[in-house]
Amino acid sequence: MNLHELSPAAGSNPKAYRKGRGAGSGNGKTAGRGHKGQWARSGGGVRVGFEGGQMPLARRLPKRGFHNIFAKPLEAINVSALEKFEDGTVVDAQALLDKGILSKCQYGVKILGNGELSKKLIVKASAFSASAKKKIVAAGGKWEVV
Repeated sequence: MNLHELSPAAGSNPKAYRKGRGAGSGNGKTAGRGHKGQWARSGGGVRVGFEGGQMPLARRLPKRGFHNIFAKPLEAINVSALEKFEDGTVVDAQALLDKGILSKCQYGVKILGNGELSKKLIVKASAFSASAKKKIVAAGGKWEVV
């Protein structure tokens, strides 16, 4: 197969539907907008969440607590996942991505203490739970916040 022989799958690339191009087109005159009204106008419509003056759902529901919109969520993994590494390995976010333990790591990694660790590793992460620190040190390894 050559580059010039490639073509999209049948039916996956339909012809663009042209609105308002005469009565014979099947979608002429009002172009699917109906007759008059707010939605028929250019620039017409309402903002997202507007319910015609009724109290919007976002305001009707109770709010509790504090949600930090600037929070940078960390990827969490357990110490049991670190068993995949060889003794004496330096484990950081890139090593976890390379091994396939993490699929993405946008802001950093937090190591949690679930499971057992028998390998002596140097673990570098954004955060550690207290139990994870204990298990890493008990196995003869070191932990380091980066």
